Amino acid sequence: MLARAHAWLAQDPDGETRTELRALIEAAESGDAAAAEQLADRFSARLAFGTAGLRGALGAGSNRMNRVLVAQAAAGLAAYVRQKAGLPPVGPDAVTPAGTDADAAASDAVAAGAEGDASRSARHDADDDAVVVASTDASSESPAEGAALAGEAAETSPATDAEPAPSVDDAPAEEPASHAADTADAAENETGAAENEPGASAHDGDDARDGDAAAGAASDLSPVPGPSAPELTDAPSADALEAEGPEVPGILDDAPIVVIGYDGRRNSDVFARDSAEIFAGAGLRAILMPRLLPTPVLAFAVRHFGAAAGVMVTASHNPPDDNGYKVYLGGADDGSQIVSPADGEIAAHITRVADAGDISTLPRSLGFELATEDVVDAYVNATAAVAPAPAGAQDLTWVYTAMHGVGWETFARILEAAGYPAPVPVTAQLEPDGAFPTVAFPNPEEPGAMDLAFEAARDAGVDLVIANDPDADRLAVALPDDSAEGGWRRLTGNEIGLLLGWRAARLATAKGAAPGASLACSLVSSPGLQTVAEHYGLDFHATLTGFKWISRAPGMVFGFEEALGYLVNPATVRDKDGISAAVAILGMVSEARERGATLADLLAEFDQQFGSFASDQVSVRVDDVSQISDIMSALRARHPESIGEVAVERVDDLLGGFDDLPPGDVLRLWLVDGSRVIVRPSGTEPKLKLYLDVRGDDRDDAARRIGALADGARALLAEYGG
Repeated sequence: MLARAHAWLAQDPDGETRTELRALIEAAESGDAAAAEQLADRFSARLAFGTAGLRGALGAGSNRMNRVLVAQAAAGLAAYVRQKAGLPPVGPDAVTPAGTDADAAASDAVAAGAEGDASRSARHDADDDAVVVASTDASSESPAEGAALAGEAAETSPATDAEPAPSVDDAPAEEPASHAADTADAAENETGAAENEPGASAHDGDDARDGDAAAGAASDLSPVPGPSAPELTDAPSADALEAEGPEVPGILDDAPIVVIGYDGRRNSDVFARDSAEIFAGAGLRAILMPRLLPTPVLAFAVRHFGAAAGVMVTASHNPPDDNGYKVYLGGADDGSQIVSPADGEIAAHITRVADAGDISTLPRSLGFELATEDVVDAYVNATAAVAPAPAGAQDLTWVYTAMHGVGWETFARILEAAGYPAPVPVTAQLEPDGAFPTVAFPNPEEPGAMDLAFEAARDAGVDLVIANDPDADRLAVALPDDSAEGGWRRLTGNEIGLLLGWRAARLATAKGAAPGASLACSLVSSPGLQTVAEHYGLDFHATLTGFKWISRAPGMVFGFEEALGYLVNPATVRDKDGISAAVAILGMVSEARERGATLADLLAEFDQQFGSFASDQVSVRVDDVSQISDIMSALRARHPESIGEVAVERVDDLLGGFDDLPPGDVLRLWLVDGSRVIVRPSGTEPKLKLYLDVRGDDRDDAARRIGALADGARALLAEYGG
């Protein structure tokens, strides 16, 4: 472990994680057993890259999220994109042919780079009216110009334990700081000084940081029709292009595009900037989003730019010390998240990069582009059109919280464009803050996370509460309920999903639904959506868990998952979108108000028309993830005969696939009274989850049934080792 740690230390460009790792190494070498145990935890494994990309705790080591791991992931993804586009490998995957003079090979590389530079220059000259070319004047305030200023130190010196050269982050306070509020640190920096803006930070961050059917589609990455990317980006500066070394291939006009977005978590901006440099260094057209933005905006941008791939740096609603790396594919994947076999292919490239050793040998380039605000404007306009405010929106009162995330700025613009009244904000949680100071766990589903929102709702006497998670891809809704503690009740994801599914089915049939139009949800979500689809003559699809599957459902006009994820505008975004879902909910509530009805009335009307469905979830969080596989193995070896007092009728094991569902680590238990229990490990957290669904004669009967089923599920977990 010590040898691995020393090798990692030698290539780590981050001063904070180097300091952290050096201290652990010294302590372990001095006989500190706890430090040795920490090193073993950090280096005995790697964070696994899968369909969810990467996600884990921040820190030094291969089993943590950090700049080394992200650089390896970016280089691996770049190699995958180049391979799918039929381009030759670069970096660690490139091999000089036997018998070829190395100097000649280098000369060829220089020529290719010059060709690419000329192509880029000609392209941007031809788009003078659409592209703002970054100035090379030293007084320019352009972010791209700041990137150029960082070039020499960023490109010429490998990361070492020595102190880095001064970077643009060392600029005096009076220097331009146009995107200070967009960084993870800015929320903690009351002076507003610019720190680590991806379009302006230096390559080395010492001084900046102290302290898976449908899967075959993944092989086609040809761009989909869309606007010309140059019309929506600011070009790299001339200085940046001229600074490239011979190892950097030219970025040709038809190079595959990769779009990179980031949220307000710690190091999100840094990971995004590193990725943009590495994608550009691999000869790809890297487009960095203009500032920290919600995940749905990045998902939108992948399709809007006709990109081959997209990356969102976010850990969504995970604990504060986590971050992640979420990957989308364009072409035949149409902007959806990756599925197998793409995840395995990308992971193999990442492994090759990691095995090659030092990340400082990876080609990097400052020739990436910055997306302009036009792409954000396009998302705002498309989302506002989901549900323009009806007359009933007048005087609607509601509370909103962004949960210390990045949703508010974009959502506020959409509300104004759509014509909805502004909410009562939860001020303490409105702005991005990667420390999430007012919540222990920034997930609206977690107990206590919405307490401040409920407090604001009680004080203001509003009609409803709306919350987004930190990257705004999820939506929570609450309504007044005298029977609930504190007088407010958060709706379940299934309740919201069924309402939105009802809305989508009505709209689709009113417009004359095309043959094959469908509603879709994950197999762990409420069976009520199938009832809605059948009522309106629409197709229905149940998929494996996650929007990487839901978004691929044929003919989908609406999709959801019970974990507060909803897709109301699949023609625009192919991922869950908490902002557009919020607009749709505001539209439903406002239309109901026109006839004197409330959100609670809408729920009662749904029950009256389709039946009373109730859902619950029982889960166990573990410290040792092997406990989860042990419980799943025990359940497969010995199927339970009953859950509570209700007998189990049959068990579906999806491990080898089932019906039209691909393989998944899922058990589905059907009870004799029609109830259903689904058992699966969480894909993003160390949890085993049991999803419970019942249908009752009325809401009281459904509540009684779901309560009994939940008690039985807890007993089941205890019996099988939970």
